[in-house]
Amino acid sequence: MKKVLNVALLVCVLLLGYICVFSIVDTLNFQKEKKARDAQVIARLIDIRSAQVEFRNHNGGQYTDSFDELINFVKNDSVPFVKKVGELTDAQLENGWSEQKVTSLIKRARTAKKPADAKKAWQELVDAGFAKFNPDGSTNLLYSRDTSWVAVLDTIYPKGFCPDSLRYVPFGNGAEFEMAVGCDSSNKSGTKIYLFEAKTPYTVYLNGMNKTELANIIDDQVKLDRYPGLKVGDAEIGNNNAGNWE
Repeated sequence: MKKVLNVALLVCVLLLGYICVFSIVDTLNFQKEKKARDAQVIARLIDIRSAQVEFRNHNGGQYTDSFDELINFVKNDSVPFVKKVGELTDAQLENGWSEQKVTSLIKRARTAKKPADAKKAWQELVDAGFAKFNPDGSTNLLYSRDTSWVAVLDTIYPKGFCPDSLRYVPFGNGAEFEMAVGCDSSNKSGTKIYLFEAKTPYTVYLNGMNKTELANIIDDQVKLDRYPGLKVGDAEIGNNNAGNWE
């Protein structure tokens, strides 16, 4: 009888050991897969943030809560790109020169209708060190600020980027990110600060994974009063568009 009990005890010990090992392995596998999925969702949220910041810069400081509007902006709008040649020296600054003043003089030299007016403007630029005359009489600018327009898509994303992907959550089976805008004027000056957020809960992009592990991480975040998922920005309190993973 004692021998039978010992065998039964050994079986129980082995079974409990197997359950413990299996539980540890299952947790490690869950964490590994979660980390891989987190990385792709975070990358997409950073792409959304980049688009929103550019949108804000060209729309009076305001963001948009519409993916249709945001994606259309990325696809079809352009942003100014200033090609800079040369910098103002301390001596030139002391003599009252500024970027605006030099740019205005260059424009006057280029568009002057009378040759004498153009020659006078070019001579002033040469004397101030912003240009030089070539042996053939032509002028070579040593300082310029030329503005051209570049597509938003080519400015903030790598070649081949698909703007339509911005709205979709990786591993979300077609689910879209939640996006909202807000305004905070609680600062001392009362100045309005426009805000935005984009987010997706764990249940969307971790769907199909171990339900117990998923429930545990959600419970942990809720207990800490944190958003149970990944989120960038905040539509209620300014946080400099930070992600909750940063």
